[in-house]
Amino acid sequence: MPASVVLNPASSSSNPATSSVALWAYLKPALDHIVRSPSNDPNGKAPAVDFVLYSGIHTASSLPRANPPSSASSATARGKAPVGGSDIYDQLDRYFAEVCQEIALNAPEDESTLVHYLVPSFNRFSSGAQSANRLLSYVNRHYVKRAVDEDRGWLRLNDVLESMVKTMTIDDTREKISQRLKEKRTEELKRWGYSEGDSPERLAIAEACSETASPVDRIVPVASLAHRRFRTEVIEPMLLAPKTKGTSKAKHKIPKTPASAAPYRPKGRLARAVQHLMTADDVQEEERTRLLTGLAHSLKTIGVRPDHPLRKRMDKHLTTTASSEKTDTDNAEGS
Repeated sequence: MPASVVLNPASSSSNPATSSVALWAYLKPALDHIVRSPSNDPNGKAPAVDFVLYSGIHTASSLPRANPPSSASSATARGKAPVGGSDIYDQLDRYFAEVCQEIALNAPEDESTLVHYLVPSFNRFSSGAQSANRLLSYVNRHYVKRAVDEDRGWLRLNDVLESMVKTMTIDDTREKISQRLKEKRTEELKRWGYSEGDSPERLAIAEACSETASPVDRIVPVASLAHRRFRTEVIEPMLLAPKTKGTSKAKHKIPKTPASAAPYRPKGRLARAVQHLMTADDVQEEERTRLLTGLAHSLKTIGVRPDHPLRKRMDKHLTTTASSEKTDTDNAEGS
């Protein structure tokens, strides 16, 4: 990113501080640089952003802007006042969705190479998402934080009220409902590996997973926003089983009783790719473990729940492999 691209403090139509449209025009090249541009780093590390540009974006983001008339009118039509920051947040969501759709479209049709493609693609995208999260820290500190305070975050009061509706009485106090909300939050965090008394780092990881697992209408930090789109645009379509159309004759045909149990046949595209990787003879065990570990990490990061069949199958395989390797090591040391 050229250092000459800096914020112009003068008020003009090109000044990114004047409107959300101008700010987005200023932001998008930087996002393309850190999210889309190729990286030679083996871990997919995003390219650095020029400090002058970083400062300019932060300054422009923190200044008041005029919302487009369409945004104000649509918000008024819904009976709500326009929310500052929502325009850029919505643009970011659309941007990450477009990038993820490109990743999905470029995925190989060959299931034997699908995991080999997804793991580095996710690493590169995730690295860019983290850089964007730092670049747009103002969005997190002000718009996202305010949205969470206004009950528009990944966990909402309605989530608790729905579970309490059958047992709720007129005597239930605000404190009781608030306590139930805290319990609900803790329950969700525990699903992602958090335990009472864990370190702040473990808590942050569990909360990030909860954010990415949330529906797309929930307001979450920029990094989680990006990871959630990787789930909805890349992974979830690959988890779906293809639809099959049967004939009317097949519906009424009496199936034959199999002589033995049918072998495991995963239906989703990604599940078939994982099955191929697990059983392929032409893949070294070290490479197999590396790819499965990377994919398992990415599925957790983007909010695919721990009880999903594919995650459970992969975790079981990795646990068995690790146990087998430990046994072999112990036997070698004892001989």
